[in-house]
Amino acid sequence: MEKYVLSVDQSTQGTKALIFDAAGGIRARADLPHRQIVNEKGWVEHDPEEIRRNTLQVIRMVTEKAGVPKESLAVLGISNQRETSVCWNRRTGRPVYNAIVWQCARGAEICAELEARGLGDTVRQKTGLPLSPYFPAAKLAWIFRHVDGVREAAARGEICVGTIDSWLVYCLTGGREHRTDYSNASRTQLFSITDLKWDPELLDIFGIDPSCLPAVTDSDGDFGETDLDGWLEKPIPIRGVLGDSHGALFGQGCRKPGMIKATYGTGSSVMMNIGEKPLFSDTGVVTSLAWKIGGRVNYVLEGNINYTGAVITWLKDDVHLISSPGETEALARAAHPEDTAYLVPAFSGLGAPYWNSGARAILCGMTRTTGRNEIVRAALNCIAFQITDIVKAMAAGSGAEVSELRVDGGPTRNGYLMQFQSDLLNIPVRIPEAEELSGIGAAYAAGLAAGLFDESVFDRAGRKEFLPRMDAAERDRQYRGWLDAVHLICK
Repeated sequence: MEKYVLSVDQSTQGTKALIFDAAGGIRARADLPHRQIVNEKGWVEHDPEEIRRNTLQVIRMVTEKAGVPKESLAVLGISNQRETSVCWNRRTGRPVYNAIVWQCARGAEICAELEARGLGDTVRQKTGLPLSPYFPAAKLAWIFRHVDGVREAAARGEICVGTIDSWLVYCLTGGREHRTDYSNASRTQLFSITDLKWDPELLDIFGIDPSCLPAVTDSDGDFGETDLDGWLEKPIPIRGVLGDSHGALFGQGCRKPGMIKATYGTGSSVMMNIGEKPLFSDTGVVTSLAWKIGGRVNYVLEGNINYTGAVITWLKDDVHLISSPGETEALARAAHPEDTAYLVPAFSGLGAPYWNSGARAILCGMTRTTGRNEIVRAALNCIAFQITDIVKAMAAGSGAEVSELRVDGGPTRNGYLMQFQSDLLNIPVRIPEAEELSGIGAAYAAGLAAGLFDESVFDRAGRKEFLPRMDAAERDRQYRGWLDAVHLICK
């Protein structure tokens, strides 16, 4: 019987399951959304039990869709939305509170309090990350402070905490395993990325009992076995776990220092592999672990952008300049070539490399030639400009020469945007045929660990390529105009 690799990608909007054949090709995919629970304060939550149920359901759906016997599933990999944090009772297996989503900033007061105590530098030096409510440490600290009985139950050893990967591993193994991998641990703001362990001082700073934490396991390590809640007669191993951005980096084959990928989604994550030693940059990007695979740790520089694909949503839903994202390419190509309009999409501040939460969006440089086409083009251009900012910051911070950019995500279907990205960076931009890079990365890690794949799996995918064709003077003029526009709101 042919053996297949099963992969679950648990993301912010929903859960997808993928089945891969022995050559690493995707045989089928199935998806289920889950509720976005948002209150009047703008706090964002997910129901962990709904995510657990959906995970089991999409696995059954994808197996039926692929038309393969469930007995042929050989190994499971998991990729997950990072930073979203769960707290549950070890004895009952029930969540004590909803999952607090990465977007939720309810931990801001805790971070401000710690910053006022002069602890921001300590946190950054140990974790590579700026003190922020974005990360799980402040979210979990909020639960410990505000949910009745949690602190006392933790002192009795009854509480488990973790990111979504930990929750799924715990559920899928029937509560036998409480584990996370190095990529997810490095994003918690509780883990020393140089000592490679949970840091006692950080745990004390945030008030988290160390007994609550998962064991940190190699990203291609042994996370236990699952029979998928009794659906399988014989359990299969869980052998690949990666945060979604790390999974995309691995799935893109960016396994050598200097290789870089950009994921274009609602926002964007840009990651550069910097090898087996950490590098702390002062150019506005953060340092994390890529993974620990094959017994070796790799580090990354990462920059996160708040508004990339969300700019297209703004064009459609808020200013009604388009009725669908597919219109933007033709409109941008029809724009007046000499128009100088720039959009800086700081609708909720600017992320990397500027880190200016007080900045506000601006549309500037307009002339009498500026109309619908030109504003749409400026919106697409600002996505490429922001990615360029981070790639340049990474090149400066690492000293590495960037020879190509590997990209994924929905906006990469826009030929105008991809060509402009290549022109700005003056390097090739390469897009894989498959879109599910996070799930692919987890599947590759699991399949390699189980001996079902070999290294050739990274060479199987075709890539579409965009090559630079803009002359140097025009490239410099365009980018200087962008920097001038940013300066208007970041003085």
